[in-house]
Amino acid sequence: MSHVHRFVAGVLLIGGIIGAGAVIQSQRRGPAGEWRYFGADHAFTRYSPLDQINRNNVRNLKIAWRRPATREAAAQSAQGGRGGQAGQGGGRGGGGGQGGRGNSYLRATPIMIDGVLYTQDSVGLVMALDAQTGRVLWQQPLDEGDEGGQSTRGVDYWRGGAANVDKRIFAVRGEYLYSVNAETGQPSPGFGNKGRTSLHFEDTPLAGRFSDTTGPLVIGNIVVVTGNTAGAGDTGTKRKDAAPEDVRGFDAVSGKLVWTFHVVPREGDAGTQTWGKDQQGNDSWRYAGDLGAWNQMTADEELGYVYIPLTAPSASAWGVWRPGDNLYADCLIAVDAKTGKLVWYFQTVHHDLWETDLVGPATLIDIKVDGKPIKAVAQPSKNGFLWVLDRTTGKPVWPVEERPVPQSTVPGEKTSPTQPFPTKPPAFENQGVTDDQLIDYTPELKARAREIVKDYTIGPIFTPPTIVDEPGSKKGGTLMQPGTYGGANWHTGAFDPDTGMYYAVSHSLPLSNRAIKKNPDAQETVRDRSNALSYSPTMEYSSVGEPPNIDGLPITRGPYGRITAFDLNKGTQVWMSPNGDGPKNHPLLQGLNLPPLGIPNRPAPLLTKTLLFLGEGSNAVIGTPQVDWGWGKKFRAYDKATGKVIWETELPSGTTGGPMTYMSGGKQYIVIPIGARDFPPEFIALSLP
Repeated sequence: MSHVHRFVAGVLLIGGIIGAGAVIQSQRRGPAGEWRYFGADHAFTRYSPLDQINRNNVRNLKIAWRRPATREAAAQSAQGGRGGQAGQGGGRGGGGGQGGRGNSYLRATPIMIDGVLYTQDSVGLVMALDAQTGRVLWQQPLDEGDEGGQSTRGVDYWRGGAANVDKRIFAVRGEYLYSVNAETGQPSPGFGNKGRTSLHFEDTPLAGRFSDTTGPLVIGNIVVVTGNTAGAGDTGTKRKDAAPEDVRGFDAVSGKLVWTFHVVPREGDAGTQTWGKDQQGNDSWRYAGDLGAWNQMTADEELGYVYIPLTAPSASAWGVWRPGDNLYADCLIAVDAKTGKLVWYFQTVHHDLWETDLVGPATLIDIKVDGKPIKAVAQPSKNGFLWVLDRTTGKPVWPVEERPVPQSTVPGEKTSPTQPFPTKPPAFENQGVTDDQLIDYTPELKARAREIVKDYTIGPIFTPPTIVDEPGSKKGGTLMQPGTYGGANWHTGAFDPDTGMYYAVSHSLPLSNRAIKKNPDAQETVRDRSNALSYSPTMEYSSVGEPPNIDGLPITRGPYGRITAFDLNKGTQVWMSPNGDGPKNHPLLQGLNLPPLGIPNRPAPLLTKTLLFLGEGSNAVIGTPQVDWGWGKKFRAYDKATGKVIWETELPSGTTGGPMTYMSGGKQYIVIPIGARDFPPEFIALSLP
């Protein structure tokens, strides 16, 4: 298939849709000083033009208020408890355990509208906070017999109805989409069943319990929901049979399902030809799954399009049963918000064997390239590429080259002979593992790293998984860098619309990618979508839980966490700066006077008129290396032009969600979700005295 067909076939097939849809009135352009979506806006820029807090006074920031995010603490405050004034914190609200209290991985970034913060607590209950004091105004009641769930990245706001007075907050918790009154927190009458509608995938017996860590997006009168399901397919990591995790649109008033976009093409859909047949001659698309959206959506209200980054299919490192490019795995898709119809798609990895999901948000950007204004979208990938596409057509802004890549040695595996490489901008992370990337701060460390990699297959990006249990095979499998948590992840990316600068926050440690033989006689059976029986593959894979290390040190050179600044008008890198000290104080590095080596965590950036703010992540964040330098409590302000640290402070705990900013009562606030394994979740607000 030619390069053009691979990437713009969707445009050619349905190009007539482009420009034909009605313009949807934007609800995002609120008063200055608000933060109307958890990515700042539906373009997901993570940017605010506020500048009361600037490089000249940022050193004066103090804690304005603290609000515990446990269910009990919020309920006590809503019943008349204290507002949590500066330095008091309103109490820490109990431990960070499971159950009704939730856990300390507080994902939620609040939104701020009309002087009120709307967010979720640690078990996913919606709460409204006074923007100046952090006092709980109301909290969503817990359903009878419900112990709660988990927080998502955020909630969304809708206003409509007669005289435009119906104000609603939409949130996902457990298996339900909730709609609550923005002024009272009570369930919205007429929406679903008592203010909620089920999100369980009913059209496949492979589906287990629905879950979502992202949250909804509202565009026009449609609430778009992604999400995941763990069922008979074992989430797709070890078996080929798994439920597809389709994208759906619901009516904002009634809660009724309006449309479904099938992330794996079905009978009669374009794209089924990209899924080959398994060893028994069955169409692999009939039972392919574990493919969906794990991350934030973005929307262009003028075009009426929603942009959704999709993940890898099952089984992530074993694709013998699914030859072909496997649409729409690893695709950024644009769908019509009213109908759910595909507008265009762009695939970033063919026949994925590395779990190189698109899990960073697609940021909508307006840039000028060679004097030509372009409405574009910037999509980061786990493998360290930033894809810059025209958001009306899906065509690359700069050329994309199909380059030969290493081929698989796993029997029956049909690796794609080429993979797409963007020519601009350059990669923002180390890719692949080669000898010159091994740690070399001392000759002894280099020698130990070389000894370790003798047990692994190493090579450039797209080196495929290898078998580990056959004579002559490397027992560690293939070392992959970035690993399955990124490169990019949910935290990556912020865009400055004034300068055209994009800031990629990333991290990298190599992980093992390998195939392991199963007992061929242990043929468990599951049912696919057509209710036909199929059996588990004779191969499965697993990844090493912790990266290979030298007494706790990575075997590769840092930085292990970084910020990379790109000028997207030119497609060039402007600067790169490590985020945090990392392991520079490790005993094996004593006396070397090394620069900061960066922390391999997932802190999200906040961009303002003058500064870039960034924390160091938390050990509550899934995938964090459980070493003392794998996270931290520092929160910094960087110079946007140079990457130099202007100011830093130490928070009570590590950052778990994206920071946000707003103006209320004439004062600018920065609110940050924090928590750790031994520290309960809370929101902390900073402001000038």
